[in-house]
Amino acid sequence: MKRLSGLDATFLYLETPEMPMHVGALNVFELPAGFKGRFVTALRRHMAERLPLAPALRRRLWWMPLNLANPAWVDAEPDLNEHIAEYKLPKSAKQGDGMAALEAAIGELHVKLLDRKRPLWKFWVLEGLGPSPEGRRRVGLYSQLHHAAVDGQAAVALGQVILDLVPSGRDLDIKPSKREKTFRLGVPEMLRGVLANEAKQVANIVKSLPDTVGTIASTAGVVLQKSQLLGGKKKGAKVSNVTLAPRTVLNQSVTAGRAFAGVSLPLAELKAIGRANDATINDMVLLICSTALRRYFQQHGTLPRKSLIAAVPISLREKGDTTSDNQASMSLISLGTHLADLRKRLAHVKAATAAMKSTMGSLKSILPTDFPSLGAPWLIEAATALYGKARLAEKIPQVANVAISNVPGPPVPLFMAGARMKANYPTSIVVHGMALNVTVHSYEDQLDFGVMADAQAMPDVRQLANAMQVAFDDLRALNPPPVTAAPGVAETGRAVLGQARRRLAGVVSDAMKGVAGSAVGRSVSRALPDAARGVVGAAVGQAVKTAMQTATRTATRGATQAALDTVALVTRAPRASAPSAPKRRR
Repeated sequence: MKRLSGLDATFLYLETPEMPMHVGALNVFELPAGFKGRFVTALRRHMAERLPLAPALRRRLWWMPLNLANPAWVDAEPDLNEHIAEYKLPKSAKQGDGMAALEAAIGELHVKLLDRKRPLWKFWVLEGLGPSPEGRRRVGLYSQLHHAAVDGQAAVALGQVILDLVPSGRDLDIKPSKREKTFRLGVPEMLRGVLANEAKQVANIVKSLPDTVGTIASTAGVVLQKSQLLGGKKKGAKVSNVTLAPRTVLNQSVTAGRAFAGVSLPLAELKAIGRANDATINDMVLLICSTALRRYFQQHGTLPRKSLIAAVPISLREKGDTTSDNQASMSLISLGTHLADLRKRLAHVKAATAAMKSTMGSLKSILPTDFPSLGAPWLIEAATALYGKARLAEKIPQVANVAISNVPGPPVPLFMAGARMKANYPTSIVVHGMALNVTVHSYEDQLDFGVMADAQAMPDVRQLANAMQVAFDDLRALNPPPVTAAPGVAETGRAVLGQARRRLAGVVSDAMKGVAGSAVGRSVSRALPDAARGVVGAAVGQAVKTAMQTATRTATRGATQAALDTVALVTRAPRASAPSAPKRRR
């Protein structure tokens, strides 16, 4: 019996019609040339081949008697006609890129809860998009995976199973399983499993209690010393993430409606800007969200004087662990939205992430993903219902305004059933008191932002997505490219000046030789240095005067010709693009 961990099961107990607890993505696929038929048929055939490699898609919940403890996973045979459905987009989807129609469809489909009698996943094939610029047929794919089954990293691992690196797919190394399948559990088996698990969890807690208390105490002392929560903000104090979030429209009880928007930004350019400012890609994602939120609230006249706070998931998963469960916790990061200057906001975000890492580094080892669950279903479900119905989110202080998550993805193009993925916008969860979730996936050469909001708190979520694109343009101004002349202009200019210099030097040299070879003879030659210092006109006499006049005429003619040749060379040289000067009127 594989029982759900305490963290996995919590996502089941928190789920209500107002708070669906599934995650997923909106993908846009481009079908191969010459594709005929329905893509939903090809996808069902593709998934039937991959199911043996994806155990998370072949199991369902089995509940404990009276729901006393966490449920367990049992084997199931998915009906792909039920799990992979088709959705027809309106005719407006053929206009432009069809993004508005796709976003509206996600807002409608995201609130549909998954059937708990079946495996907790579903795919929707969104038909009706216009063709790509190259004339290829396109489809959308909206995936739903319950958070009780996967976290962000586990979803990425699942994607590695069902997606391919080439359109033709791959040879699957599927070995028949010798494990006996379990489709149901008996009451004695369930009770024995529950009691054994509870005893194990209590023993683990007792064993780790001394180390846990010591770590928490030392970390809490450090955090509170830096905190703005106690004693107010001190002059010169470092950025602290431990403070209450300002009250915004996002801090309310959510409804059963959703609004969604997606936006893509160039990954390489964002990384380059980050390197130039000694910032990580996570810092840049937080800065884009911060800048966009500041602009959005300014446009609505509701920008708080205090900085907005983001709830940021952190992974507790060991490297190489691809199990399909949740191994994550949550941290808090101040976004610096109260700062008008972009560079100061970037410095604030970097300091806030550094403070979070220094705190969470010591806590990660003791954060639990499992705990005793006897009675937990009743307790958590009752508390969730009370919190929503009493609208406590509007009445009690909140620690965060928005959830922001960044999950690294593949740097290469991916394919499913022969179709190439062009975009991967994550779709995630909003909860009471935090009505906005921004999840980011990197894919190929882009960063895809999925912005999910409660439809009542932020119906114009597309405005926030547009503000993210403007925020990226603002980031470009942090490191403007250097202004350089057109290729070859500098080299040509140096060559032209060198030729002119040599031509003029030759003319003067010839003129001096003419003077030296005149009737004045060597005496004039010896007098030339003095003439260069302005002495010759007063001492040499008529012969020198005549010789100098002759030399001057020769030099003048030569210099004039050299200047004309220089101008000709310059006019033939390539020029940097620049506005021409207006012609003067005669």
